[in-house]
Amino acid sequence: MLTVSNLSVQFGKRILFDEVNATFTQGNCYGIIGANGAGKSTFLKILAGDFDPTSGRVILEPGKRMSVLNQNHNMFDEHTVLETVLIGNKVLFAIKKEMDELYLDYTDENADRIGELQLQFDEMDGWNADSAAATLLSNLGISDDFHYTLMADMEPKYKVRVLLAQALFGNPDVLIMDEPTNDLDFETISWLENFLAHYENTVLVVSHDRHFLDSVCTHISDIDFGKINHYSGNYTFWYESSQLAAKQRAQQNKKAEEKKAELEEFIRRFSANVAKSKQATSRKKMIEKLNVNDIKPSSRRYPAIIFDQEREAGDQILNIEGLAATLDGEVLFKDVDFNMAKGDKVVVFSRDSRATSAFYEILNEKLIPTAGKFEWGITTAQSYLPAENHDFFTEDINLVDWLRQWVKTEEERDEVFVRGFLGKMLFSGEEALKKSSVLSGGEKVRCMLSRMMMIRANVLMLDEPTNHLDLESITAFNNSLKNFKGSILLTTHDHEFAQTVGNRILEITPKGVIDRYMTFDDYLDDPKIKELRKQMYS
Repeated sequence: MLTVSNLSVQFGKRILFDEVNATFTQGNCYGIIGANGAGKSTFLKILAGDFDPTSGRVILEPGKRMSVLNQNHNMFDEHTVLETVLIGNKVLFAIKKEMDELYLDYTDENADRIGELQLQFDEMDGWNADSAAATLLSNLGISDDFHYTLMADMEPKYKVRVLLAQALFGNPDVLIMDEPTNDLDFETISWLENFLAHYENTVLVVSHDRHFLDSVCTHISDIDFGKINHYSGNYTFWYESSQLAAKQRAQQNKKAEEKKAELEEFIRRFSANVAKSKQATSRKKMIEKLNVNDIKPSSRRYPAIIFDQEREAGDQILNIEGLAATLDGEVLFKDVDFNMAKGDKVVVFSRDSRATSAFYEILNEKLIPTAGKFEWGITTAQSYLPAENHDFFTEDINLVDWLRQWVKTEEERDEVFVRGFLGKMLFSGEEALKKSSVLSGGEKVRCMLSRMMMIRANVLMLDEPTNHLDLESITAFNNSLKNFKGSILLTTHDHEFAQTVGNRILEITPKGVIDRYMTFDDYLDDPKIKELRKQMYS
């Protein structure tokens, strides 16, 4: 279906891809993974024809159509929403446009041309195109009321959905998507997971959402050392099997047959879990292709994120009574009554991200509530990772001095001690002397995590903690929170984070709260809660 032949990309002396050969076949979904800077997005741009490689070529099977999720949110501002989706199939749209223009100036001369176009249009199922586009839009949360609205008048978060509908429209033979779940809510992501899981053509996707990758991928395509290697299975299989292979590599005394038996047992266990899971059923066919010989250790570096508590908290963690917040007269949330117990790991949830951020800002005394009060338990010590961290990085100082701002004793000021925390987040050697004012988004979050580890709080507050992080950091972070013995308040768009860390859900809305001790998946799937949520936002 799609082949890459002898593909190389070089920037100056830096080689990004070196003689890459890969084939992407029909019926498979490939999750493109790689460390930050490995070239994931560049690779997709080359496939889409938006970037020229240094050498080599991309071959799309003749007669096949490729569709790419557009990253330019303003490109179609002069078109209506429905028209923008139809443009996704360029050939069909061009035929429709020419027919419409000829009808406006109908003559005997152009009747033959109209007949030809109608025949092509009919063969492409063009007469059902509008209704197919409208159905896609509705499934992605864009109601009929907006289908004839100009794109220029749409909110950015809805533009993203329209462009996603455009990419999916008309069943393309090859579908290429870079971070398709960005700015989508959990319900829309769930719809997309099911759509792609039953998609019979070829899909290539880059995503930092592990739940999404696990739901839709039949293969993982790993960019490492300038090459691309395909592995059967989803992201979790790739991660866990490569970790096991790395551990085995270090076991010099273990016999080869023992190692093979251990890998075979791992595949059996993994396959049984996939068979029992609620995730998209059509992707379960991937387990038939899992092979011991495909399992290889990864060269990826994972940060060592370990949250210790300076002291254990008592039973009373946090008590909230009648808490409310408004913004420019708009109610973000109200009537929040909530008592947090020791060991609670609470997913704080809302359809409006401004509500959850305001909630954390109030608890950290950076914002005054419209009504209500809160009180922390006297044995608690809190640490907060805000969604926006710009204010922490205004000084032009190196990372060792930056982290020293939060030491508690003179002994902790020692450079070796401070470097220890930076090293855990992969800032070693000269990296630790970088200026804090020139960091990337992901580096800033890793610094903030170093700070949180050093504070050793027994209550963690995390507002969108996976923003800007790569898959390696997200996975390590997730594992550390599962093992954390203290209490957590967590808001995240990462489904896997919410499902595996949270044991309680607190949804804050303009009409009050929903508070349940249950897993995130159970919360989203519960019919009574679905009905209650509708009422809370109506």
